[in-house]
Amino acid sequence: MTVSKTAGVEAAKPARPPRKENGEGPDEVSALQLGELSELLGYSLKRAQLKVFEDFLNCVAPLQLTPAQFSVLLLLDRNPGRNQTEIANTLGILRPNFVSMLDGLESRDLCARMRSTNDRRSHILALTEKGRAVLARAKKLVASKHEARLNELLGPEGRAALLDMLAKIAREF
Repeated sequence: MTVSKTAGVEAAKPARPPRKENGEGPDEVSALQLGELSELLGYSLKRAQLKVFEDFLNCVAPLQLTPAQFSVLLLLDRNPGRNQTEIANTLGILRPNFVSMLDGLESRDLCARMRSTNDRRSHILALTEKGRAVLARAKKLVASKHEARLNELLGPEGRAALLDMLAKIAREF
């Protein structure tokens, strides 16, 4: 389901009848009422994800990284010598999308693909020096801005509880 970002943001605001041009009385068009949509967990998760991704992109804008690219760089840093199938499967990224993403990261000299010595059909992935430097900068920006805003909003207990609930959904659903 694709939802227009602006439509969802506007719809989430309390309904106020718009005023006519002369400022008198409500217009014929009023704000959308979400009804039971606001009670659906999937819808709420998606709305939250859009907000979180928007903030993430703003935080790392100078580095031009998406959340998925950042995740790939983090996994490559923690798991040197792993193949692209393992990384893609861990992140839930479809093979064609992952290959395209790797092409972009490789063209920016952030990572490198090398043929596996064990399986010539497989490619081993590694961060480049530039990739390590960009990742270090991204981690600082994410921690000091993005995660800091989320932590301030949720508080330590709320953050821990949300992480637990999201992990449970990912693990058991």
